Amino acid sequence: MANIRSQIKRNRQNERRRLRNKAVRSEMRTRTRTAVTAAAAGAEDAEERLRLAVKRIDKAAANGVIHKNQAANRKRRLMRRATALRQAAEAAASDAG
Repeated sequence: MANIRSQIKRNRQNERRRLRNKAVRSEMRTRTRTAVTAAAAGAEDAEERLRLAVKRIDKAAANGVIHKNQAANRKRRLMRRATALRQAAEAAASDAG
């Protein structure tokens, strides 16, 4: 445990920031997961969920929770995955129909 007053304060600040960052990271992952599952299911709101996931990733990068390059990589991966799932769902629909 720190004896120096400024370090004690710094520890309190770091803990608050850690919890805030954890919540932001968790929501970002949740939004990404729901976007992928919606795209896989071919849901009508898949586009909206994808937009919200990208928005959360951008906000996390803006707040410094993740690096801007990490945000770009996550968005690129998410878009490619959603596009592939959408095309697979359309192909399955055309085969069945």
